[in-house]
Amino acid sequence: MLPDDEGDSSLGMDVEQPSSNEILSENEEIELPILPIRNTVLFPSVLLPITVGRQRSIRLVKKFYRIGKPIGVVAQSNPQNDEPTLDDLYKVGTIAKILKLLVLPDGNTTIIIQGIQKFEVQSLVSDTPYLTARAKILKDFFPSDSKRETKALLASIKETALKILNLNPDVPREAQIAIHNIENPEFLIYFLCSNLNAETAEKQALLEIADNKERASKLLGHLLKELQMLQLKHEIQTKVHHEVDQQQRDYFLRQQMKILQNELGIEGVEIELKKLRAKAEQKKWPEKAKQHFEKELDKIQRMNQNSPDYGIHLNYAELLVDLPWNEVTTDNFDLKNAREILDKDHYGLEKIKDRIIEYLAVLKLKQDMRGPILCLYGPPGVGKTSLGKSIAKALGRNYVRMSLGGLHDEAEIRGHRKTYIGAMPGKIISNIKKAGSSNPVFVLDEIDKIGTDFRGDPSSALLEVLDPEQNNAFVDNYLEIEYDLSRVLFIATCNSLDTIQPALRDRMEIIEVTGYTLEEKIEIARRHLIPKQREENGLKAVDFTLEKAAIQRIIEGYTRESGVRNLERKIGTVVRKVAVQIATEQPYEKKITAEMVEKMLGAPPFDKEIYENNEIAGVVVGLAWTPVGGDILYIEASLHRGKGRLILSGQLGDVMKESATAALSYLRAHDMELGIDYRIFENYDLHIHVPAGAVPKDGPSAGITMLTAMASVFTQRKVKPKLAMTGEITLRGKVLPVGGIKEKLLAAKRAGIKEIILCERNRKDVNEIDEKYTKGIKFHFVDTVSEVLDVALLPEKVKNPIQFILEEKKAISES
Repeated sequence: MLPDDEGDSSLGMDVEQPSSNEILSENEEIELPILPIRNTVLFPSVLLPITVGRQRSIRLVKKFYRIGKPIGVVAQSNPQNDEPTLDDLYKVGTIAKILKLLVLPDGNTTIIIQGIQKFEVQSLVSDTPYLTARAKILKDFFPSDSKRETKALLASIKETALKILNLNPDVPREAQIAIHNIENPEFLIYFLCSNLNAETAEKQALLEIADNKERASKLLGHLLKELQMLQLKHEIQTKVHHEVDQQQRDYFLRQQMKILQNELGIEGVEIELKKLRAKAEQKKWPEKAKQHFEKELDKIQRMNQNSPDYGIHLNYAELLVDLPWNEVTTDNFDLKNAREILDKDHYGLEKIKDRIIEYLAVLKLKQDMRGPILCLYGPPGVGKTSLGKSIAKALGRNYVRMSLGGLHDEAEIRGHRKTYIGAMPGKIISNIKKAGSSNPVFVLDEIDKIGTDFRGDPSSALLEVLDPEQNNAFVDNYLEIEYDLSRVLFIATCNSLDTIQPALRDRMEIIEVTGYTLEEKIEIARRHLIPKQREENGLKAVDFTLEKAAIQRIIEGYTRESGVRNLERKIGTVVRKVAVQIATEQPYEKKITAEMVEKMLGAPPFDKEIYENNEIAGVVVGLAWTPVGGDILYIEASLHRGKGRLILSGQLGDVMKESATAALSYLRAHDMELGIDYRIFENYDLHIHVPAGAVPKDGPSAGITMLTAMASVFTQRKVKPKLAMTGEITLRGKVLPVGGIKEKLLAAKRAGIKEIILCERNRKDVNEIDEKYTKGIKFHFVDTVSEVLDVALLPEKVKNPIQFILEEKKAISES
């Protein structure tokens, strides 16, 4: 039902004074029917349209319009009451005459009434069928002693009203004409009071004043206040494109945006904060973090939305509530299933698999065990990074990876303080949030490639992250409160340990991931690489098969690596060749052989290193470790007339040069034992060369190989056939252990080597290697150089041995 006060008094409406016979005497008491109206006030002499919706009021207006008698119109003090009593009405109202009555199609009735004179309600006569009250007539007056002042006051009112009309573009031009034409000062005051932009209570207060001069003064005050607001608004609108600063502009835009958001149903700030609180109530987090969040949220509510810090604090609160504080995933303690997952995803890598199973077993027995910090060390492409995913899958945990390659800024680890523009949490906290749990498998990829510059040392920042004694209270500069990282299973990967800070290396459990053997690569290709490439290129298992010999041909002739990345690329090339033939509907062989591989991939860029004969003195096979796996290395030594110089070639590093110098010094010191004439050292230059001169070489492991080559060339004795060796030497003739034994052993086996000389202390490394890789090779474990020479040098000399020409005496006869 529409209210009875949908009034719209028009400034341009024609008005007329009531006739003299309608004016009653002051203090005269009469009985009046009362029409309650809401949100407006009727003044004497003023026309006012009203929409009547209440049934009681409709009955009243229809009756008195029909009989042509006046009614009493009183404003409601309580506009919320649809059935007002006398107590809900103001005491002073206006006697009105109903000039027009219109019945609308929706059932409501609109009337046009004109005020006649004021009255004061004395008492209730009846409330049915409508309100009837006893009323006393009131009369307004102008003081007789202030005519000049009253005249000036009325002039100011009229002038102010006209200014308001000029500043208000919504008011028609006729309104100004109407005000100009009003001569009656009392009516002018009533007319402007009725159309005043004020609250109902303020208009009612103006109505109740009997002194017209006092009413005019208060009216002028209201008009001046409204004029000031309109002038300020007009000034702002005039200068908005030129002088309004950014903050004011943002304020207006935000206010407009707020209104638009409400209209469109878009969530406002209050709703957003309410959602944050609701989310926080469901959160499992430490009490300290909860208190910090509540404090931050209270701070946001007190802040101005236009403040630059508002967005910073809101983002901070969202981070707090989004972090998985005490939320953890349930570990899968089925050790058999975990082992099956690891074996399915990765072939070989037994050490790391055993270590994960050990961790799971202990965690099953001791629920609150801290996560280990593992470092997988090995050449590229052996599956270190992908192993992290398999571990997460086996444990039933979430997986997250962070690349540290090229990281220079310490803030990338610990975050920026909130005082900086664009501040963000560090990558550790960001990735924990991304993982969605506090116990993920967290892979720190390429930890050996962290940089250092003026922005800080990220590797030093990682000391706290990777220390089991400290990371249960890790503090990010942005987060500002402690976060527990002790349940995270950190797995770092690296290709080299040399570039890792010693303190950081000490905090990690180093697990070496060695390169794959030929047999392992073939198995990986069959189990993983070929099915993957087949799926990526849209082929099925029935479309082609790759023979084992073909896979071996690709490995040996087209790749030179410890891992399988290049092998996967080459297999992909073969698969795409098959796809082209299928797509073009050409006939093709479904079984790809080793001979077909060369047609598809072209001439092989690599040749397999194979053992050569021992007919030349001074040529010995060494074993070398490279980033792409093991390899055999020929050490060549030759003598020619000279002054006893040592010549080294083949891009040898400093360590390798020192090994050659140490070997020569040992031979000089033990020339009598080896049957070498000391004058040879003075009359002949010794040249040591390591083939593949374009490839840099270094390391101490060629020590015994160089010494054997020198001893062979000085004595012209043959070297034992199909023999290789590796080990470091000292001036005392001791043989020291070296690394990379597995890779070196596999390289020797590929080259057809049958016997290998190693340091006695490398026996443990050989014992760790699967027997299927050591089968067919005889090992000689030695402690001294003399043992090496006893095994390596045969008693017989080579064909056409060098005839040494010595100045002082003949060479010492063979003994």
